[in-house]
Amino acid sequence: MVKFSKELEAQLIPEWKDAFVNYWQLKKLVKRIKLSQTPNPPPPSAAAAFISSLAGKFRGLPSDHHLSQVKKKKKNDSFEDGDPNEHHETELSQFFSEEDEVKIFFETLDEELEKVNEFYGSRESEFMERGDSLREQLGILLEFKRILEDRRRKISPSASFSRSSSTFSPRHSSFSENTESNETSAEVSETDEAIAALEKHGVTFINAAVRGKTKKGNKPMMALRVDIPATTPARTISAVMGMLWEDLINNPKKDVSGDSISRKKIQWAEKMIRGAFVELYKGLGLLKTFSWLNMKAFVKILKKFDKVANQKASASYLQGVKKSAFISSDKVVRLMDEVESIFTKHFANDDRKKAMKYLRPQQPKDSHMTTFFVGLFTGCFVSLFIVYATLAHLSGVFSGPNEVSYMDVVYPVFSMFALLSLHMFMYGCNLFTWKQARINYNFIFEFQSSTALKYRDAFLICTTTMTAVVGALVIHLILGLSGFSPVQVDYIPGLLLLIFVVLLICPFDVFYRPTRYYFLRVFRNTIFSPFYKVLLVDSFLADQLTSQITLLRLMESTICYFTAGSFGMRRGEVCKSGTLYWELAYLSSFLPYYWRAMQCARRWFDDNDLDHLANLGKYASAMVAAGARLTYSRQDTHFWFIIVLVTSFVATVYQLYWDFAKDWGILNPKSRNPWLRDELILKSKGIYYLSIVLNVILRVAWVESVLQLHKLHIRNIESKMLDFLLASLEVIRRGHWNFYRLENEQLNNVGKYRAVKTVPLPFLDADSDG
Repeated sequence: MVKFSKELEAQLIPEWKDAFVNYWQLKKLVKRIKLSQTPNPPPPSAAAAFISSLAGKFRGLPSDHHLSQVKKKKKNDSFEDGDPNEHHETELSQFFSEEDEVKIFFETLDEELEKVNEFYGSRESEFMERGDSLREQLGILLEFKRILEDRRRKISPSASFSRSSSTFSPRHSSFSENTESNETSAEVSETDEAIAALEKHGVTFINAAVRGKTKKGNKPMMALRVDIPATTPARTISAVMGMLWEDLINNPKKDVSGDSISRKKIQWAEKMIRGAFVELYKGLGLLKTFSWLNMKAFVKILKKFDKVANQKASASYLQGVKKSAFISSDKVVRLMDEVESIFTKHFANDDRKKAMKYLRPQQPKDSHMTTFFVGLFTGCFVSLFIVYATLAHLSGVFSGPNEVSYMDVVYPVFSMFALLSLHMFMYGCNLFTWKQARINYNFIFEFQSSTALKYRDAFLICTTTMTAVVGALVIHLILGLSGFSPVQVDYIPGLLLLIFVVLLICPFDVFYRPTRYYFLRVFRNTIFSPFYKVLLVDSFLADQLTSQITLLRLMESTICYFTAGSFGMRRGEVCKSGTLYWELAYLSSFLPYYWRAMQCARRWFDDNDLDHLANLGKYASAMVAAGARLTYSRQDTHFWFIIVLVTSFVATVYQLYWDFAKDWGILNPKSRNPWLRDELILKSKGIYYLSIVLNVILRVAWVESVLQLHKLHIRNIESKMLDFLLASLEVIRRGHWNFYRLENEQLNNVGKYRAVKTVPLPFLDADSDG
């Protein structure tokens, strides 16, 4: 049977860990009570009488039986009111004056109870306010839909539209007074026509409050705006255009009242409100879990106390606990039922089963078949690699006249897949370690838990890819040794690459389609960084790409080989020289850093945080260092050697500081963990110090690539293998960096008790800043 401490550790909400009952501390106190027991414990009858008075105190009733023995302290009015600021103390010091450990235990128990009540009350109030706001937003949305239908009916009188009536109405909505709306219909219709004319020319007013005054001098009836976040290029451009036109529209010469109402805006507003309801329901579910887990913890620890102290204190004490706000309040349950009803009616067409798929997505179960195939393909990969190494050694493809041609064809394609597989393997290790450390990566990355990749899936993709790659290597080598023409044999690497691309964009629901398409969307967002709102997953992928510059260079060589006339003639020198080659080399070396720098610029634009500009400088210095190394490889002079050393040193120091101080959140000299941070997820500090040293060593691996350029008479294969080794070390460093990056993000969420996503709401008051 699993111990409750293990069960609690496995089920508690990581972001709310500090708000839970400190069950482990209470267990230590119970053990101390056991060790400090005296041969003559207090009589059970006296303890029972005292606990009875304690229960009366929790009920808020006076107890005269032990009034002379127990001093009662009560802050605020009553415990059963559920006020989060309530403070109750059991004051066992009077009764157990000789039992110091028992006194400490019950004082600690009261403190934990107060902590749980206070946190529950604050979260409950927050969710109640969120629920009220969402009801109001939903009422406004339904009114907007009605207005939109009325407009469509005026355009098409013959068409009949059904009006959706709402049982929820916003408190301050200006659409509820029909008489006042009729008085200002003329002004509003004129405004609609003016705004519609501007919208035909691509001007929308999304992030600007566009309104004026009516002829009577009053505020217009439609004093609301539809605020859609500028998360896509179209909405970003629209937001910028709206700001540019704001001063033109809001001038005293024109009377403009109301914001533009378009079908597209209403659809996006509906999507935002639906997502907000889902997050609210998720938060309520977590709060419900918080309640029953803490209740169970109180029950378990009091039973342990009864057993050790030979008393029956749990029943009386638990009567008071059950009257606490976190147990007695039914607001959360009632709001959950209300959210289910609202969501089913307005977002699922009265289909409760469909609504529950959104509100309670089913978690996919781990399949033993995945583990089986991981083991199977791992064995196949090892066996095929041994076969390949043996055949390559016996045939002498890495020596003699075949070396150059073989490496030009085989090395780029298969090294590409090897680096991808290594990165996927490191990502699988990240997923495993994050799960073991209770780091909520699905919440941090905003993954859908029902379709998110698990570590077994990552290992399966990695082993399957490497088995296919090494199998293709063996086939390529066997066919080449069997007398087939080089042109026919060289189709194999190209065919492997084509299959990979087809599988990546395959529209059928096979081979992890949700993950593949999500990756493509994030990659698209990364490429067009300035125009898309930057999420953590976007910057995370861009950081991975900065560690795969060698892969981009290999991709460049592969595309060149199969498209620039080298294929069929085995003339690799075509893709190793010329102006176009060097332009593509600079481009592929700069692009990942450029994408990441543009993400920093966009985040600075959105958040107005200067740290993002400083981060942009880090990637700019990396671009300068990469350009200097490329130039040095072309012009092997002492001047460029000095430039490479200086730029690479500056970029490396910049990157190391940012790794440790910003991304990992360490290097705090005042921390209680010297030069780390106050909160650590891993128990051993030595691991962190070792990781710092390892990150420094792997960061300066570029020194070997610079020194390599000084070597004379180095063979082609040795040079390529060294490049591949250095690229592999950078991928390993990135995987090592990933763990501590998300650990720091998790601790930031824990510090702010962020367990659910805050979804922005679309309808804002025109007077607000948004």
